[in-house]
Amino acid sequence: MNRPSSFANWQTGARPGRNGQASRGVSDFLRGNEKMAALLPTVARLAAIQQDCASVLPALFDACSVLSFESGHLVLAAPNAAFAAKLKQQLPKLQDGLLKCGWQVSAIRIKVQVRKISEKTRAAKELVLPQAALHALSSLTQSLEETPRNRELKAALETMLSRHRRR
Repeated sequence: MNRPSSFANWQTGARPGRNGQASRGVSDFLRGNEKMAALLPTVARLAAIQQDCASVLPALFDACSVLSFESGHLVLAAPNAAFAAKLKQQLPKLQDGLLKCGWQVSAIRIKVQVRKISEKTRAAKELVLPQAALHALSSLTQSLEETPRNRELKAALETMLSRHRRR
């Protein structure tokens, strides 16, 4: 059974835990097109059941998602066979949890859908040299003799100094 508040929240663009402006823009766009507006109730239902699945099995639903829910048949996507096997072991718990949330789930099917794994990007560490270090490197650059061996070293030191002076 659908919860009436799910669709109302979707219509106003409010989604728990997300930026309201971004989702409001998407829902406004979807409402602007007649064919796309017809999808809003389905999208709201799938989002609501996804959220309830995540509340029942939070560790598994970081990587799994709801593909469809029609006539009591829930179809879930798992990223690989190992994950699908783990999820399959938890299906009775998931079904009971969804029934408690008001969803009439009579069958659950799992599809393995391999997708590109996105790597989390790390913030690049920036080295900030103190003024004393910059002064020492500058002195070293000036004190080096003009020889073919030192030319590349001096160029590297000057490049490093110019980068750190800009900050």
